[in-house]
Amino acid sequence: MSYFDAASASPLHPVARQALLASLDEGWADPARLYREGRRARLLLDAAREAAAEVVGCRPDELSFTASGTRAVHSGIAGAVAGRRRVGRHLIVSAVEHSSVLHSAEVHEKEGGSVTQVAVDRMGRAAPSEYAEALREDTALACLQSANHEVGTEQPVAEVAAVCREAGVPLLVDAAQSLGWGRIEGDWSLLAASAHKWGGPSGVGLLVVRKGVRFAPQGPLDERESGRAAGFENLPAIVAAAASLRAVRAEAAQEAARLRELTDRIRARVPELVPDVEVVGDPVRRLPGVVTFSCLYVDGETLLHELDRSGFSVSSGSSCTSSTLTPSHVLRAMGVLSEGNVRVSLPPGTAREDVERFLEVLPETVASVREKLGAPTPTIVVRADALIVDALGKRCPIPVIELAKVIGDVPVGGTVRVLSDDEAARLDIPAWCEMRGQEYAGEEPAERGTAYLVRRVS
Repeated sequence: MSYFDAASASPLHPVARQALLASLDEGWADPARLYREGRRARLLLDAAREAAAEVVGCRPDELSFTASGTRAVHSGIAGAVAGRRRVGRHLIVSAVEHSSVLHSAEVHEKEGGSVTQVAVDRMGRAAPSEYAEALREDTALACLQSANHEVGTEQPVAEVAAVCREAGVPLLVDAAQSLGWGRIEGDWSLLAASAHKWGGPSGVGLLVVRKGVRFAPQGPLDERESGRAAGFENLPAIVAAAASLRAVRAEAAQEAARLRELTDRIRARVPELVPDVEVVGDPVRRLPGVVTFSCLYVDGETLLHELDRSGFSVSSGSSCTSSTLTPSHVLRAMGVLSEGNVRVSLPPGTAREDVERFLEVLPETVASVREKLGAPTPTIVVRADALIVDALGKRCPIPVIELAKVIGDVPVGGTVRVLSDDEAARLDIPAWCEMRGQEYAGEEPAERGTAYLVRRVS
């Protein structure tokens, strides 16, 4: 079985396993106690904090261990906003942030704060100029990921941090996906990360708050972790997280070059091997092991199941794999195709042979899914000026399949109106037009659902 979902969780690094087992015998006592066992535990905790801080590039007393990366994000945003409440309650986030950031923004809005979402381009990248325009006198905090979890696009953190610093606004960086690959550059103020993303154990996160940043921890507090993470520390897991972070960073340069070569091959070969595919995300400024593509006319959930049966564990941002049947917020913000979406994220140590086998299996798998799915005979009504396709009640990717089948039946300059009540169509139909060189003419309300207008150009 080839595990290609390291962006969700990376396999436990051998160093993490060794450190975890060793610290189970030494790190079970309360590090806040003054007796021998407590002092021994405190030494382990302090050593782990110093090791992690050295890798991050911060002072040890600026770094706290939390129960997860999500908890680090929630605590970081809440504490920074509360610490600057006299300035205002305006929060800035990008449209492609991790759900932990967006959920915090939702809570902030419900509690009376205001939120500005910065748009991204088709590569998934936020522009520093957009952050500059979003800044206001009452801005308490800005947030920007170091790299996107779904498509791997790296963000201009240093440039955005400079813009925020000039305005006197702290920047919180979600560094979960990239901390294991290198230090986060720029004059950022807060940082959050998660150990299971770099091969550490789950249940450990990092929260860094630079000296001088106004910060007011929220919720019930205790004396542990500078009051920023209440509760007894999971010391064995913390020790393993710090040890594995040092280990992966020592190997990062060499392994990043190797994985980039493999993902470059996937990016180049998939469109050659599989028709009607869009590779998404920045082709250059991206994480070493992540490549994401979307396949037209494919049910994403079925495709993932078939790849799993063939021995490959991959993930998806496709609306077809979602219980809500809504597109990934990342793909929607980028304006790219969401149906049949596959994210391949290679863990360190991935063998070239596994990638080659994936490239051998993928074309037949996609073709099989397309054949099994079929395309139901569309309900078509011809008017003098347009052809109407009734795809109401049909889910991703059926509306696009039906559109593709009939576009040739209208003359150049003619219009196809696709009626659909599937939210994914709002993203997938414009993306299909972009891929196929047709003109997306917008949408209009219909008696049921929405009418999407496509004008034939060629």
